[in-house]
Amino acid sequence: MKIVIAGGGFGGLRLARLLNNRPGYDVVLIERFNYHQFQPLFYQVATAGLDASNISFPLRKVFQKSKNVRIRLATILQVDTQQKLVITDRGNISYDLLVVATGAGTNFFGNQSLAEHALSMKTTVEALQIRHRLMENFELAVTETDPAKLSRLMNIVIVGGGPTGVEVSGAIADMKKYVLPKDYPELDFSRMNIYLVEGTERVLAAMSRGSSGRALRYLNKLGVRVLTNSQVVNYNGTTLELKDQDPIPTATVIWAAGIKGHIPSGFDKTSIRRGNRLAVNEWNQVTGLQDVYAIGDVAAMQSDAFPNGHPQVAPAAIQQAENLAIILEKLRRGENHLQPFKYRDKGAMATVGRNLAVVEMPKPQLTFGGFPAWLVWMALHLMLILGVKNRLFVFLNWLYNYLTYDQSLRLIFKEFSHPTSATRRVEER
Repeated sequence: MKIVIAGGGFGGLRLARLLNNRPGYDVVLIERFNYHQFQPLFYQVATAGLDASNISFPLRKVFQKSKNVRIRLATILQVDTQQKLVITDRGNISYDLLVVATGAGTNFFGNQSLAEHALSMKTTVEALQIRHRLMENFELAVTETDPAKLSRLMNIVIVGGGPTGVEVSGAIADMKKYVLPKDYPELDFSRMNIYLVEGTERVLAAMSRGSSGRALRYLNKLGVRVLTNSQVVNYNGTTLELKDQDPIPTATVIWAAGIKGHIPSGFDKTSIRRGNRLAVNEWNQVTGLQDVYAIGDVAAMQSDAFPNGHPQVAPAAIQQAENLAIILEKLRRGENHLQPFKYRDKGAMATVGRNLAVVEMPKPQLTFGGFPAWLVWMALHLMLILGVKNRLFVFLNWLYNYLTYDQSLRLIFKEFSHPTSATRRVEER
């Protein structure tokens, strides 16, 4: 059975590992990047807490001893479900069974100006771009004499009050308190404002009101200005416009307000659901297609418990991959009794800043915050990272940051153009 897995995220990688070296399977894993990205820690790369290599793991290293899994670095252009072909920029790949695990990207809800000027954080490269933007703005602020321009450079706005927005806001607030005043003693950081803009009535809306209120108190304690029930209208690169509220002058807007599935072209529009997700049945089989499955953020399995599909989080993708591996094995053996997918909610958590986090556990039903929740958050994320070396480096970075109240990764990598011949002559004189 030739299985093509489109995407090397949590779901796609988990499925490929479960099928690794199993007899009867020929697996091709297609991915744009040659590494797996640990998305929950993107915000720490963006705020100079971790290096990009700490949360990235080479895919070929995972399958160095594999006899049946091959990696293809390519961008998927289209899926031909009639001919059973995945058309990529590196050629066509045939399949007996296709698993779409392409994940999700940033949703700007059709606002082209936001898409052009706001910063998203869905890849390691984008996280690094945010870091560079933050550092470059403070370098510019050091020599800026215009009060209006200085205000724009020092104001930072995060749009979206989910876990990502809360975590980024808290991390930047920690930088403002512990790190930036030491790096830039010329600047008055009382003039630096961190805004968290949320369209609904509360942050962490997917969690309980107790956890949401606790997170709000933590953010207020850190000095983050939380604006709830605030709708973003536009952003032109210098000013963020809000509905029925005063505009915010800022050179940095980090967009964490929505995601949409990455669906390759070629699928019938009738199989696409809200959030640009593929409709699947209880076995993750795409509606109307016999040999195509979808797992993770791009899959919408609608039910009474989850009318809009399962949460777009790593545990859901991993569990769907594990269930699909069982289904594939039964199909290979010719068995008809297939196991439907049932999501096991293991809880939710979000870190807000140093010693501050919120955790919810369904069994036993438990909600807590503060330092104990922060330790639980760190321990869990440390366990989930691929590679012993990566875990060690992440732990050492966290330990160093905690003991020194500092970060050592505030580097700006940019290419400088060579001086022209005229400039060289001036310099020689």
